[in-house]
Amino acid sequence: MKVALIGATGFVGAAVLQELLNRGHEVVALVRHPEKFPVREHVQIIKADVLQANEVERAVAGVDAVVSAFNAGWTNPNIYADFMQGSRAIVQGVKAAGVKRYIVVGGAGSLYVNGQQLVDSPEFPAAIKPGAMAARDMFTELQKEAALDWTLLSPAVGFHGGSAAQAQGRTGQYRTGKDEPLMQVDGTPGDISAADLAVALIDALDRNTHLRERFTVAY
Repeated sequence: MKVALIGATGFVGAAVLQELLNRGHEVVALVRHPEKFPVREHVQIIKADVLQANEVERAVAGVDAVVSAFNAGWTNPNIYADFMQGSRAIVQGVKAAGVKRYIVVGGAGSLYVNGQQLVDSPEFPAAIKPGAMAARDMFTELQKEAALDWTLLSPAVGFHGGSAAQAQGRTGQYRTGKDEPLMQVDGTPGDISAADLAVALIDALDRNTHLRERFTVAY
């Protein structure tokens, strides 16, 4: 397939890019600074600002699917507004380009425990709450989207850069859930490496599964 990838230079996006290439897909990488992106075989680099729907439309025209690992930056003081603007522009651009398949990496904050979304719990870390709320609100809007064959993947609750699971790299193994966090046998939150998160994401693409639904993964 020819797959457009948004966020290819990020923590998750870099793993997704490698997984796409491992499976023989042709990748169109949308980046803000092409001069900083290394030249790679089977990767077409297109300069695009994903906050602008018309630039997304131009960049993804003719692809078979769009995979988004867009993140407005955890240290960005305007992360909520920028994340929502970018997410909406990406959806608008993908639809305008006539691409049906859209797969996006969401957040774990929209998962439910005892009927409450994690981001609404008093224990949720304040430092990442604005970004988590944006990811939750993006998912709420995506659920109303009828024109796209969308899929959203929420990472494991324990997933973050530098977590113990990152050292495992790519195992190709994972469990799937739907709207509640996957826990370990000792009751602690599940985790997963970025490489195996990418495996689960591209499995959904290759197998055309989880259409118009959210799923989550963990070891």
